[in-house]
Formats: sequence, C-alpha cells, structure tokens
Amino acid sequence: MSLQRCQTEWGEIDQEYQQLQETHKVYRQKLDELTNLQATCSSAISKQRKGLKDLRHSLRKLYLNLVLGNVNVTLLSNQAKFAYKDEYEKFKLCMTIILMFAAITCLFLFNYRVTDEIFNFLLVWYYCTLTIRESILMSNGSRIKGWWVSHHYVSTFLSGVMLTWPEGSMYQMFRSQFLAFSIYQSFVQFLQYYYQSGCLYRLRALGERNQLDLTVEGFQSWMWRGLTFLLPFLFFGHFWQLYNALTLFRLAGHKDCKEWQVFMLALTFLVLFLGNFLTTLKVVRQKVQENPEKVQKQE
Repeated sequence: MSLQRCQTEWGEIDQEYQQLQETHKVYRQKLDELTNLQATCSSAISKQRKGLKDLRHSLRKLYLNLVLGNVNVTLLSNQAKFAYKDEYEKFKLCMTIILMFAAITCLFLFNYRVTDEIFNFLLVWYYCTLTIRESILMSNGSRIKGWWVSHHYVSTFLSGVMLTWPEGSMYQMFRSQFLAFSIYQSFVQFLQYYYQSGCLYRLRALGERNQLDLTVEGFQSWMWRGLTFLLPFLFFGHFWQLYNALTLFRLAGHKDCKEWQVFMLALTFLVLFLGNFLTTLKVVRQKVQENPEKVQKQE
C-alpha cells in the first residue's frame, strides 16, 4: 500500500472520527434531556399520586360527613348532641324532598332503567345513612325504640332488592305502582316532619320530652295532638304497603315470573305493613285506654 493511499485513508478515518464525536455529543445532549425528562415525569407522577391520595382522603371525609354528619361517634356536650340531632332532622327533610322529586321525575318524565337505578340507589344510601345516624343518636341518649328501630333496616333491604331487580315485564308491571307509592310516602314523611317537630317543640318547652327525641316514620305516644289529621295519611300508607305486597305475590305466581326479587319484595312489603300497622294500632289503643276523656277533647 502506497504512502499516499495510507494518508487518504487516514484522512477519511479522521473525518469519520470527527463525525462520530459530533454524533456522540448530540447523543450526550439527548441523553441529558431524556434524564431530565425522566426526573420531571417522576416528580410529576409523585405529585399526582400525592394529589390523588389527598383527594381520596377528602372524598372519604366528604362521604363520611354526608353519612354521619360533622361529628364524632361520642358526643361529649349537650350542645353537640342537640346540634347533631338538628342536623339529622334537616338531612332527613332535605332527602325526603329530593326523593319525592326524583320519584316524580322517574314516573312522569324518564322511563329508563338507568334513572330507576339511580333512584333506587339513592333510597339504599338514604336508609343506610339513617340507620347509622340513628345509631349514633341512640348511643348518645336518643329514645327511639321498638319497631321504629328496625323499620329503616327493613326499608334498606327492600330498596336493595329493588336495585337488583332486572329489567323485564314483571318489573314494568310494578314500576309505576312503586314510584307512585314512593311519591306518597315522601309526601307523608314531609307531613310527619312538620307535625312531629311541632309536637316535640311544645313538649320540650313544657319539659315533658327529652331534647334528643326524634321525628320518626310512624306514630308514637307523644304524637297525640292533631291525631285526626295525621292518622288517616299513615293508615292509607300502611294499606298501600299491603296492596304492594298482594300485587307482588300475584306477580310471583305469574307464569313468566323468573326473578326471585318479586317474592322477596312481597314478603318485605308485608313485613313493613304488619310492623307499621300493628305498632301504630297498638299506640293508638294504648293512648285511648290511658286517657279517653283527653283524647275526646283533643279530637
């Protein structure tokens, strides 16, 4: 190989080396950029995880506030107990109004399964929340006893079964009747709230009732004034529950009925009717026997 050729090849190798150095320089720049991007992404991911964790904590706290109210389980002062009791009553009134309008919307505006599911889920959540809040109130001195303690548990179960009832001809046969019943039930609960809260206010002012006594979805012994006004609405609602039970028993015997929810709902409505009707009848009978002359004057 001649010297001239060796010099030529050396020049080509040197040129390639210079190009390789430039390429390596670009590579190092890109590698630094990639490293910086990785660090930025890792920092952003860590920030996102912290933000999601804080948001999840906030949502959990928000949900617990919706369910329990702004309270610890044990209320140490009478002021805290009264405040939680008032918050419970306001929550109950607000949800009664919301449920009434939701049932009206489902019955008259939207005949869709998804809207019915939202309404039934709202019922489940509402009754679950009531049972939790009432348990807290009872542990802090509220005196709700007997059937009315169990009433919301049964209603929670009924709403849960309604939520799982699949779309079909059986469901559509009962849908309108159930929604109409829900509207009436919310209306009666609205009447009960104002009637019972008025009775409790007067009795507390006279020192005859505990400050933590609650309004309940039924008739109790202290609810005697205005008896003739409220009882017809209550008994009509009780017999509507019986009518729902009979309707569902009839549907359960239909040849096309394959859903277990139909018979289970029939039993649950029957339990609600028996519990509500017999308890109300017992209280009325007991009150009349205790002081019939006073009852006649109030009527």
